[in-house]
Amino acid sequence: MDGTLLDLAFDDFIWNECLPKRHSETHHLSLTESQEILNQFYRSHKHTLAWYSSNFWTQTTGVDVLKLQQEFQHKIKARPGCMELLSALKAQDYQCWLVTNADCASLKLKLDNVPIQDFFEVIVSSEQIGYAKEDIQFWKELQRLHHFAPESTIFLDDTLPVLKTAEKFGIRHLFTILQPSSLKSIRQPQDLGYKALDQLTELLSILNQIDRKDNDVKIA
Repeated sequence: MDGTLLDLAFDDFIWNECLPKRHSETHHLSLTESQEILNQFYRSHKHTLAWYSSNFWTQTTGVDVLKLQQEFQHKIKARPGCMELLSALKAQDYQCWLVTNADCASLKLKLDNVPIQDFFEVIVSSEQIGYAKEDIQFWKELQRLHHFAPESTIFLDDTLPVLKTAEKFGIRHLFTILQPSSLKSIRQPQDLGYKALDQLTELLSILNQIDRKDNDVKIA
């Protein structure tokens, strides 16, 4: 969801700008000191379930992270082509799932601001599964709860470790995003390892080249 359908700029803003400032104010530290402390935390927990947990970061930093997100929720935006892609997929009778590492509270906040939930038959947070998408156990548990065929699934995600794990699980059609965050430069396709989309709607022409029989679309 974040970095695929939604602009990751919101998360970049919260974690890289707002939280360090609020942390420094709360603990009476310099901004540089707070940035160093938070960067150590980030490095220690990246790609784990805790990394995506508002509760974990609230307890770890002493700052109410969910409240911080709510304060700036007006910055939550869809990526260009998001609505067009989802509308077209629905019109073509694809079964679409939203599988996200956003915790349940953050997921609700984002869906309240960008109402895309009606496009999806299944919406799952990794918090509900108990594993991050970077963990093969996430996919095993997801399949147990909501059966799907990996070989006919089309999966879109902006995070390479997630894509690698999905590939290991057997998902066949994998795509990533060139520019997950409008605050950051476009990534180089040769560095990504998977077919990268500049515009989300590019996926529609690609789908026409794939055997559509029983294909479902999973968007992270």
